Amino acid sequence: MEFIEDIETLEGFYGTPGAPALRKVAHSLTPLYRKWIMASRLCILSTVGPEGVDGSPRGDDGPVVLELDPKTLAMADWRGNNRLDSLRNIVRDPRVSLMFIVPGSNNVVRVNGTARLTADAGLRTRFDKNGKQPATVAVIEIAEIYTQCARAMMRARTWTCGDDSAALPTIGEILAETSKGEEGGAQYDADWGARAEKTMW
Repeated sequence: MEFIEDIETLEGFYGTPGAPALRKVAHSLTPLYRKWIMASRLCILSTVGPEGVDGSPRGDDGPVVLELDPKTLAMADWRGNNRLDSLRNIVRDPRVSLMFIVPGSNNVVRVNGTARLTADAGLRTRFDKNGKQPATVAVIEIAEIYTQCARAMMRARTWTCGDDSAALPTIGEILAETSKGEEGGAQYDADWGARAEKTMW
């Protein structure tokens, strides 16, 4: 198997980008990009650090980010598993990419830029959920915003193929497998719903 080692060879396998693919890029929130991003309750946050890369889903029950100004977004870090993979990366390498997803739409909006973390009390208060606040907030400076081609979501029939989850292993089963039976299992799965409900925010 031969691997592609240079950009010229890579570009030889593809055509030239069409004008719309280049003209759709903005460098701050426009009215329509703002409308799209504020409709998104879910995004994938990608980061890079010394140990490698990380992709993490981020979700909320309203817009997953707040606009601080047309060049700046804020994203709460709500309760998770405390691995802090994305956050450790941001502290050491600020480059981030966010993919904003809206149920029912095959389009995805991407934001590339840089992020810094803050525990600023005033900013954390803006995310308050019944007296609970995120431990930290990522403040994201926008470098570019653009729409992602819808073909991937269309090929996957993301919103039309129905529920494919019935045959999937449970997290308890996966944990039991990776820990060689020391953790996880049926009890983990049975307890998960109540535990998540208590620690959602």
